[in-house]
Amino acid sequence: MNAGALRGYEAMQVFYGDLHNHCGLSYGHGALAAALDNARLQLDFASVTVHAVWPDLPTDDPYLGYLVDYHKKGFLKAEAAWPGYLAAVDAANDEGRFVTYPSFEWHSMHYGDHCVYYRDGQGGAAARPIIQAEDLPALRHAVGELQTPALLIPHHIGYRQGYRGINWRAFREALSPVVEIFSFHGQSLSSEGPYPYLHSMGPRHEQSTAAYGWAQGHVFGVIGSTDHHNAFPGSYGYGRLGVWARALSRDAIWEAIAQRRTYALTGDRMAVAFALNGHAMGALAPADEERWIEVAVQGGDSIDTIDVLHNNRVIHRESRFAQTVDAGADDAGVYTVYVEAGWGERSEEAHWDVTMAVAQGALLDVEPRFRGYSPTAAPPDDADFAYTNWGRTGENGVWFRTKTRQNLSLHTPATEGMALTVAGDAHTRLRLTVNGELIDVALGELFTGTRTFYQGGFVSPAICLHRAVPQAESSLRIGFLHRARSTQRDWYTVQVRQRNDQWAWTSPIWVAGTDASRAT
Repeated sequence: MNAGALRGYEAMQVFYGDLHNHCGLSYGHGALAAALDNARLQLDFASVTVHAVWPDLPTDDPYLGYLVDYHKKGFLKAEAAWPGYLAAVDAANDEGRFVTYPSFEWHSMHYGDHCVYYRDGQGGAAARPIIQAEDLPALRHAVGELQTPALLIPHHIGYRQGYRGINWRAFREALSPVVEIFSFHGQSLSSEGPYPYLHSMGPRHEQSTAAYGWAQGHVFGVIGSTDHHNAFPGSYGYGRLGVWARALSRDAIWEAIAQRRTYALTGDRMAVAFALNGHAMGALAPADEERWIEVAVQGGDSIDTIDVLHNNRVIHRESRFAQTVDAGADDAGVYTVYVEAGWGERSEEAHWDVTMAVAQGALLDVEPRFRGYSPTAAPPDDADFAYTNWGRTGENGVWFRTKTRQNLSLHTPATEGMALTVAGDAHTRLRLTVNGELIDVALGELFTGTRTFYQGGFVSPAICLHRAVPQAESSLRIGFLHRARSTQRDWYTVQVRQRNDQWAWTSPIWVAGTDASRAT
């Protein structure tokens, strides 16, 4: 999406990444090379994080002996691997194509978990060390003493403070411009709403949420990342972030994060731009009683609702009702078709070799939606973690190869797929070859709903061509005037929900209070 039409976003593009995920370098599974290969499948930038430090590890609890040993072994492994890890991450950085950052994770019961990120590629482990800090103030001090730019980003903040949730009393925005509010742990924007915390670490606690932090006066943006433990950054459905940056480079992505031009995503590559009086998300706008608010969204499915919130309360809701195209209509336009493969018996691992071509139309774009192993699964010792690949075949074709297992539960998919952006009409044809079998479907057949095809008999793996979603349903732009007068700084955020239950949550825009205006 071109957000240049929104003031505050001139000369910017949206890029997608995952800044918090893991492989087998500490505890987790899969090689770093596999994690980087998987990241390149569907991300613009990534950091593969190394579990490294836990100063207040609960060693005095005999019940947790297994957990203590597990972490200590992982940390020793991480320390030994760190120099080689830095070299590999730097070698993978390809400005303009795929950007990488090194990072390590610092755990804390009292302060909450943080990932430490280094921006630059100069220097080895001495210049970008794993910091064995005893507490968060010491960690910040040590980072400040370094000669390279660094960030400390809290994650899974929603657990109760003292149980590895965020400690707002100790939070400082200088090195922490954003916090991670969505991952496989769940959503911690608030203690209500979608994606509750279901991990053994516990439920969401209101005073550990982003909404609570904003209400306490803290200034920070939000991101999503997977926290995946099986070498698959960007695993679809488990968290990503979008950033509005001027280029795909370490410096430009870093600057966007530092300025909070970020938003959290569950999975779909939604392009979400949000402006207030010409200021982009993350901005600190001057005092003004009249606030012209604009939101532009280009989604990956039908948009259900766009909510604009003021001080954590919804002040405007825009709903988009799906307009099912008549199956016999000849509506020429741009459509999104999600092709999803998987299902089948638990004992089976299905292999997929899929080629897709558009006839009597045009393939404008493709969006990979790959998952890999479940984020916390324990794959076999000989598991292959980089088993997915894809590529374009001419202007109107694309292929992918992957494998799937049975869905993890009745509500947790393990499918793999790609979303196709197609220009065409009812007569446009999607021609798929799936493991040697031809599937030929007219786009018009998908105007009203899905079409499914099985690889064999009952409970065999299947492939689903989802409803062709017209662009009029997946894109929306709104603008309205909101009047508010406050002596204190207030803030606005946006949240977007699609009909496929994919979400986006933006960083705030703050407006200075009239007291601040008079003081200046």
